[in-house]
Amino acid sequence: MKHLIHSALSLLAALALATTIAAQARPLTGPDLQKTYDQLLAQIEKIPLYDNHAHPGFGDDSDVDAMAAPPNETDFLRVRGDNPEFVTAAKSLLGYPYDDFKPEHIKWLADKSRIAEQSGDIKYFDSILDKLNVEVCLANRAMMPSYLDPKRFHWVFFVDSFFFPFDNSAQTASTPDMGVYIPLQEKMLARYKKQEGLTGLPAGLGGYEEFVRRTLTDNQKHGGVAMKFEAAYFRSLYFGDPPRATAAAIYDKYRAGGVPSAEEYNTFQDYIFRVLIDQAGKQNLPAHFHSAVGIGDYFSLHNGNVLNLENVLRDSRYKNVTFVLLHGGWPYEREAALLTAVKNVYLDTSFQSEFLYPSEFKNVLKQLLTLYPEKMMYGSDAFPFNEALGAEESFWLSARSSRTALAAALAELVSEGAFSEEKALELAHGYLHDNAVKLYGGTK
Repeated sequence: MKHLIHSALSLLAALALATTIAAQARPLTGPDLQKTYDQLLAQIEKIPLYDNHAHPGFGDDSDVDAMAAPPNETDFLRVRGDNPEFVTAAKSLLGYPYDDFKPEHIKWLADKSRIAEQSGDIKYFDSILDKLNVEVCLANRAMMPSYLDPKRFHWVFFVDSFFFPFDNSAQTASTPDMGVYIPLQEKMLARYKKQEGLTGLPAGLGGYEEFVRRTLTDNQKHGGVAMKFEAAYFRSLYFGDPPRATAAAIYDKYRAGGVPSAEEYNTFQDYIFRVLIDQAGKQNLPAHFHSAVGIGDYFSLHNGNVLNLENVLRDSRYKNVTFVLLHGGWPYEREAALLTAVKNVYLDTSFQSEFLYPSEFKNVLKQLLTLYPEKMMYGSDAFPFNEALGAEESFWLSARSSRTALAAALAELVSEGAFSEEKALELAHGYLHDNAVKLYGGTK
């Protein structure tokens, strides 16, 4: 009997040791990698996408963003018009009959886009989402058009224009890029003033604060699910915390005219930013931030570094505000991911899924999903490049890159013994869909 007991205990010990060894992560993948990738990709294809960030619309729709690209900006290789992946996208989504984008051929896409736009049928962009298995798309737009289905496309509105109520001539002249960006912010602020029945600026800072709060409230009533900052294009993402009296003095000094100094304008913007964030908490309105490298030749990587936001993200006064770091802070994606340790901070990978090829994007996802996976979300950053090459192809490029890169990243982790295929699919569901649903809710 003792012999049997000893044998049984030895067997249990051996099994325990084997389990321990099997559960130990290894630095290299095994021979099962390709098979695991194929199995995971087949399942990942079935997961509906919740797109946390995009700019859906037609190429001649100026409301797809509150900004516009400056002339002759330097484009990343993958989003240049000669990328053959765009041809594949056009064939897949739109039935494009050619194998290239020669001028006489790409006219086919421009004509198709124009016909769809003239019809005004919401089914057009709904069909794009259906073909890519996208359930919901958060539409970052100046205003929402009638041709986007509000059940599928939820509005994220811009708030940077509130930073620019005074004479902006000095900032407009500072760089060629700002010469494009600042007039568009002035235009956006004028639209908001008209929306709220203002013909000029309120007499005092209290009136301006009320205008800001009322605009946020009305935009939320009109379907807004989050507010968006593109502040990294204009200034540092480090926002100070000046006294209200200081901001009020600046407002009173320049409301009727005069050009603020850079320091004065920055201080005023710091204060208005705090008003916006405080109101976001009161309205349960998530605050989205552009937190990656930007377009144009004068974008400051230093000013746009996501770590500049740390004093705000870790401020206990804003513990009820949901912060979303769009584009995952790239190229500071590790820093951005570590900031999501804060309970009310999330991150999406929009932009990266288009600009990075899957082999590069795989490495980003592999790291992000092994830090705080419940805080990571899919995003496309889909955008119409021109009247022929539209948001449709951009949606396709991001979706395909994300699904394949995700399958590759998870397959490596499974093959390395980090976790099981079941756990990998759980992480995939969270990143592609479930984390965003928990944050915003599903279709409305």
